[in-house]
Amino acid sequence: MQQIINFLINNKNALLFLLLLILSLSFTVQSHSYHKSKIVSSTNFLSGGLYSWQHSVSDYFGLKIENERLLEENERLRNQLSALGVDTVSTKYVDTVSFDRPFSFTKARVIKNDYSKIDNYILINKGEKDSVFPDMGVITDKGVVGIVENTSKNYSRVISILNSNSRINAGLKKSNQYGSLVWDGKDPNIVQLETVPRQAIIKEGDTIITHGRSTIFPKGIGVGTILNYQLNETKSYYLINVKLFNDMTDIGFVYSIQNRDSKEIKSLEKID
Repeated sequence: MQQIINFLINNKNALLFLLLLILSLSFTVQSHSYHKSKIVSSTNFLSGGLYSWQHSVSDYFGLKIENERLLEENERLRNQLSALGVDTVSTKYVDTVSFDRPFSFTKARVIKNDYSKIDNYILINKGEKDSVFPDMGVITDKGVVGIVENTSKNYSRVISILNSNSRINAGLKKSNQYGSLVWDGKDPNIVQLETVPRQAIIKEGDTIITHGRSTIFPKGIGVGTILNYQLNETKSYYLINVKLFNDMTDIGFVYSIQNRDSKEIKSLEKID
């Protein structure tokens, strides 16, 4: 207590000056509308900045919830459009193409993603209780990811497009020529399109899409663009390197695709 008293005595002149300065500024602000408006504006600027920063922090931590909401909305819209026969997988890479079969979409989150092995798999958090079953296609909003191999009640294992056993029907967007999409195990950003006939007219930069010649993927889902190409040893087919639209090392959310006519189509295909 004595120290406080000594401080006040030793600094009485400075403290008195500070008190008088505050009083004079207060009277000035109260008696002049211009100065008062400036003070209010400055206060609003500071408080507004503080609230803006606080809101930004809240928004950041709310991104997960917002992403989930958007995915649910996308899932609902995809299914509504598919029911109307409208393309639901068009991206900035692929133009609109009408589907000729009824497809439905189920969103899922990737919980494990391999991409550095020769045979890579992806694990997603949707399974049989969510109507996800083997031989269903898996995509992102950019393009093809893989095909469901096995399922449990709550999870599914997907054969990644980066797997030596992967064979996906794909072809040129601008024509009906198609082949098999495979991976040579080297670059996770590049896959190979085999058995495209040499009669096909192709050039670097052409878009590769799914051609819908199976019950797994509808026609028109983006795969990537032609990086380069060459004829095989017999000069009968092209071997095409395709730069993927997807970054397969960074897959967060996906959609599984169900073809509701799959069983009917397969039953007819078995008839000799």
